[in-house]
Amino acid sequence: MKRILVTGGAGFLGSHLCEKLVSQDHEVLALDNFYTGVKNNISNLMSDFNFEIIRHDVTFPVYLEVDEIYNLACPASPVHYQNDPVQTTKTSVHGAINMLGLAKRLKIKILQASTSEIYGDPQQHPQTEAYWGNVNPIGIRSCYDEGKRCAETLFFDYFRQHKLPIKVARIFNTYGPKMHPNDGRVVSNFIVQALKGKDITVYGTGSQSRSFCYVDDLVSGLVKLMNSDDEITGPINLGNPVEFTILQLAETIIRIVGSNSKIVFKPLPGDDPKQRQPDITLAREMLGWQPVVELEDGLAQTVHYFDKMLAE
Repeated sequence: MKRILVTGGAGFLGSHLCEKLVSQDHEVLALDNFYTGVKNNISNLMSDFNFEIIRHDVTFPVYLEVDEIYNLACPASPVHYQNDPVQTTKTSVHGAINMLGLAKRLKIKILQASTSEIYGDPQQHPQTEAYWGNVNPIGIRSCYDEGKRCAETLFFDYFRQHKLPIKVARIFNTYGPKMHPNDGRVVSNFIVQALKGKDITVYGTGSQSRSFCYVDDLVSGLVKLMNSDDEITGPINLGNPVEFTILQLAETIIRIVGSNSKIVFKPLPGDDPKQRQPDITLAREMLGWQPVVELEDGLAQTVHYFDKMLAE
C-alpha cells in the first residue's frame, strides 16, 4: 500500500484516478480547491477508509507526507480556464513549483498531467513527443497552453538539477462519465444538446479532427506510466489514435441518443487546432499501453451518465 496524493482529485480525471488507486488498495489523499472539481464526483469514495479529501489551492504550498504525487490540478476546458486566465497560468506554474518542492523534500516520484495543447495548432500530424509545437504565446488559449509548457520545463529542470524522479504524460481529448455538463468541451456539449433536443453547435465546418480517449483507458495509462521504470520520464502521449471529424462525432451522438437535434454551424473560435491526433508509439513500446474502448461504446456510457444526471 502506498499513500498517494492526487491534486485536482475532485475533477473529471482526478476522481476517476482516485477510484482506480483506491481499488488497488492504496491510501489516497485528494487535493482540490473545487474551482471546477465537484464533491459529487468523489461522493462514492467518502465512506472509504483509504480515501481523504482536502480543500486546498495548489498555488499555495502544502505540507504532507506521501509516497507519490499525481499533479492533475488545473482547469482543462476553455470555458473554465479562459474565465480566469491569470489564475490558470498560476495553477500550472506555481502549482508545479509547489508540488515539485514537496516531491523534492520527500524524495518521491511525481507525475505531471500535461496536455496535447502544448502542440498548439500542429503543423505535424499525427503529433509525436519530439514535436515542439506551434503555439500562440499571447492568444486566448495561451494561459493554458503556455502554463502547461512551462510546467513541463520545470519538471525536467527538477529532474536534471535535483535528480527528482518525474513522469510527464501529454493527455489528448478524454471523455466519459463525470464530465462537467457545462464545461464547453465538444463531447459533453453535443451530448447535453442532443439529450435536450437542442441544436448541435458545430464550430467551423466540422472538418477539424480530434481523437477521443475513454477515461478508463486514460487512467490506466497514467497508472502504468507512474509505475514504469524510473528512466522512463516521458513526455509520453496518452490518447486514442483513431481520428474523427467533429461533424462525425456530432452525427454519432445524435444516432446514439436517438435525438431529433439538428446540426448548426458557427464561426471557429480563435486558435482552435485544426487537427489533433496522438502518435502513441512510445506508450505502446515503453508502457505496453493502448486504448481498448471503442468510441461508440464509450459514448454510450457517457450518454447514460448525462441522461441520468439531467433527469435528477
